[in-house]
Amino acid sequence: MTKTTPKAKTKIRPTIYWAATLFVAFIMTISGTLALIHAPSMMAALAHLGYPSYFSNLLAISKLAGVCVLLLPGIPRLKEWAYAGFGITILSASYSHLLSGDGLLALEPLVTFAALILSYTMRPTGRTFFNPSPATPTYAGRHSPIVSADKA
Repeated sequence: MTKTTPKAKTKIRPTIYWAATLFVAFIMTISGTLALIHAPSMMAALAHLGYPSYFSNLLAISKLAGVCVLLLPGIPRLKEWAYAGFGITILSASYSHLLSGDGLLALEPLVTFAALILSYTMRPTGRTFFNPSPATPTYAGRHSPIVSADKA
């Protein structure tokens, strides 16, 4: 049985965070770009799900803006909104596929949802809103943390 060194443990969490975050960003960038350019496959999928064609513009802007927020450093409050928006979008996609009779295809978006949950739970302290690191001057310099790890 091998033991994990403290240094190896500290690298596991950021690796999981970045792998999950980049996976979500990749999926959202691809689908957002397809919606932005009104790719025939995307438009056919939206029509199959019962959405009007103009809905692709809303999806495109929301997904691409969310990816930017997710990947940019700082802005922890907007990151919370991006995670929430992506969660709603992904669960809505799964539900829409289910109600459209797509069977097991309805489960496919849940893989991205699982990666989103992993990304959210593995975030470094500096990327969270509720427990910012003291090194984050944009938030911690002006406010005390809402929830402290010491008092939890």
